[in-house]
Amino acid sequence: MIPAADLVDQVLSLSVADHAIVIVTDVSEASLRWANSSMTTNGSSTYRRWTVLSFIDKPDGTSVGVVNSATADAGDIPDLVRASEEAARGAAPATDAMPLLGGHGAESDWSEPAESTAVEVFSAFTPTLAQQFSGQDRLFGFAHHEVHTTWLGSSTGLRRRWVQPTGSIEINGKRDYGSHTASAWVGAGTPDFTDLDVNALLADLDTRLGWGAVQRELPAGRYPTILPPSAIGDLLIYMMWSMEGRGAEEGHTAFARQGGTRIGEHLTDIPLTLASDPHAHGLEYAPFVTATVSSDLVSVFDNGMPAERAEWIRDGVINALAYPRAHAHEFGATPTVPGENLLLTGGSKATLDEMVSKTERGLLLTCLWYIREVDPASLLLTGLTRDGVYLIEDGAVTCAVNNFRFNESPIDVVRRITEAGQTERTLPREWKDWFNRTAMPPVRVPDFHMSSVSKAT
Repeated sequence: MIPAADLVDQVLSLSVADHAIVIVTDVSEASLRWANSSMTTNGSSTYRRWTVLSFIDKPDGTSVGVVNSATADAGDIPDLVRASEEAARGAAPATDAMPLLGGHGAESDWSEPAESTAVEVFSAFTPTLAQQFSGQDRLFGFAHHEVHTTWLGSSTGLRRRWVQPTGSIEINGKRDYGSHTASAWVGAGTPDFTDLDVNALLADLDTRLGWGAVQRELPAGRYPTILPPSAIGDLLIYMMWSMEGRGAEEGHTAFARQGGTRIGEHLTDIPLTLASDPHAHGLEYAPFVTATVSSDLVSVFDNGMPAERAEWIRDGVINALAYPRAHAHEFGATPTVPGENLLLTGGSKATLDEMVSKTERGLLLTCLWYIREVDPASLLLTGLTRDGVYLIEDGAVTCAVNNFRFNESPIDVVRRITEAGQTERTLPREWKDWFNRTAMPPVRVPDFHMSSVSKAT
């Protein structure tokens, strides 16, 4: 397999389009899986995926042709470049066309090889985990680590490279109480597992399984509810994915209002700030755009554009929506790049335990699952609870309760938050495969809507 930097140069030298962009990503990944308190599989793999984007200028605009490939055969390169150009010639002019960004030569690490990972990355925690396999609980879980090395090169002189490590661990525990089986989940995100405290995760799992010793049935309804960082993260990730400026300007998203967008609308008196920041410590992501397809959030014409900190909500006020350059120009807005991390700050120093201790009666909702959109106009979401809904009485968790289906809009949830605690890194359970880098506080919602009882277990 030829070095990625050489692949970029070869493609650009072969291109006869007016302009071309090449994006190459070398992926190295390792995984470890266990079930019924026994290690079952581990493995590692490497592969490459790359994309050629050809831009053809026409009298009525610029057309784009895109070809994706996973081939490692250098002999395939000319045919793929020609296919990309042919696709551009046959396409209609792009509605998001803008002049491509220029560059000033290669960065210092441009010619460095791809970075990699291996199953040894899990060695820091596997002995501790294995010791738990002889205990009373049945443990199931999955650890995954991947390192993406990406090169972006263009005929206008861009040469950018970025290395993105992403790791996660999930542990599901089941404890037999004779009359029933308690089930609980814990998880964590990490760039490399060196910051992972697996003992703390296992202690948290033990606590949750202990709460499951007693189970009670509750009806559907609106409950005072505490959402730990993982659960509120799952709701707010979906909200950020929906914050495209064009849809709001055209009036068909939840961020539209009569005659414009909801930017500037006050949601809450709690000074909450929801932000994406490529430079956030431990949660870093590529500080430039790499887009292989255009959408209302990103444009292929913006490849290489710097990704800056974006504050979607600032001090409780809707502050920004995502605009590619073309959409920003059309609507008189500021170009804003969607984030690949999400941080909610502005709460107190209160921990989850301290918030529970101040609760007279309510629910502790640890996991959301199977989240789907019901109404884009209000961003109403529905989903299920799973592996941990607990009843709080007089400042302590007293038992586990049945699962529910919930109906909530994350915008409305933010508006109704009455308390937010201390922000910490967390792993969103539902969206972890697509969005891992998240830091959230626990939050209190006085009337979270459990719309029906679920028989899911």
